[in-house]
Amino acid sequence: MSETTEYIGLITAPGYPEEIGARLQNELPSLLEYYVKEEIEWKIDYIEDPLLGGGANSKEILEATKKKKEEKEWAYAVCLTDIPLFIDNRMIVAEANEDESIALISMPSFGSTLMIRRLRESVMQLVNEMYYGSSEENREISALRIESKRSKHKGINVGDPKNLMTSRFLGWLSPLKRETPNDGEEEYLDVRFTVGRRGSISIRLLAGMVRANRPWSLFPTFMKILIIAFATGSYALVFPTLWLLSEHYTIFRMCLLTVFSILAMTVWIILIHRLWERKRDQNISYVRRLYNATTFFTLLITVCIYYVMLFCLFLVGVFVFIPMGMLEDQLTGDPGLINYFYIAWIAASVATVIGALGTALEDEDVVLNATYGYRQRQRQERLKKEREQQGEENENESLTK
Repeated sequence: MSETTEYIGLITAPGYPEEIGARLQNELPSLLEYYVKEEIEWKIDYIEDPLLGGGANSKEILEATKKKKEEKEWAYAVCLTDIPLFIDNRMIVAEANEDESIALISMPSFGSTLMIRRLRESVMQLVNEMYYGSSEENREISALRIESKRSKHKGINVGDPKNLMTSRFLGWLSPLKRETPNDGEEEYLDVRFTVGRRGSISIRLLAGMVRANRPWSLFPTFMKILIIAFATGSYALVFPTLWLLSEHYTIFRMCLLTVFSILAMTVWIILIHRLWERKRDQNISYVRRLYNATTFFTLLITVCIYYVMLFCLFLVGVFVFIPMGMLEDQLTGDPGLINYFYIAWIAASVATVIGALGTALEDEDVVLNATYGYRQRQRQERLKKEREQQGEENENESLTK
């Protein structure tokens, strides 16, 4: 029987799927009873709030988390931010302050896979740190309790009270380092988890930021281009030029044409919508390169999805538009189904280039929101307006008094 009820607030950046909050709300309470304390009934509140835009450091995010915690009257608050955080060339994965019962998790630092599982385990560990404390003695106390509950949840690594999450391949490639700062400059936190290998930081962080952009969510904005490209390519299918090319093109040339068309479309979208971060937009060179790389790979994945769908449409189209008898009359060799495959492949590549140059994306706001720099600047403007509005309200209240 639970003696008390404790509320944990999860604050996530706008744009992340609601399934993150829904799943954690359902799964965390029972897990926290085993991993932290059974006598407490754990409740999870989930809200979307930017708190701070890009350029903020972890201290500022924790301070904003503290204010939100006090406003909502939570016992604990964990901010799930999409801002990449660094300290002394190390990437910050998570931080916690046990006195204030606040913590943050930088979601891009998790990489691109198993996001829900990593978030679940990280929140469990951070709440445990805030409840029992982060000192060696407190970790030993926590370890004794965890060991007694180990058999209850075999899918979660609850054997080591110092790990943020279960060790996997990515953890071996870029291991997390646990830090307990004790100098005067970092009194705002009690424990920090970082990644220190520079090369693995870039790969891990880039993968996480691309996933945060959710490339698949951009695809609906490509529908206009898809229709134009397919209409143009379908018209070209009735002429024998593509048929003859299918007989003479080698696999290498076909692959080269595919790469060229996909890259051409990706670069064209970046240029026409001005998605590239410039120095005046982001003056920190490493962050600027990171944002630009994220934008490029996000669009590249989306364009690849578009290309595959376009190819599938043309594959159906060649069977509808081109009778085998006509194909035999035009080609010198003995045509077969492979020629249909090659014709559809060439048509998809040519139509991709034509579609990209012929129009811009229909919903530009969706594309712009898939870029980190633009998204962070929008949040900063929104927060600035909210603060100005709050200041005006406070000023009006003081005048009425």
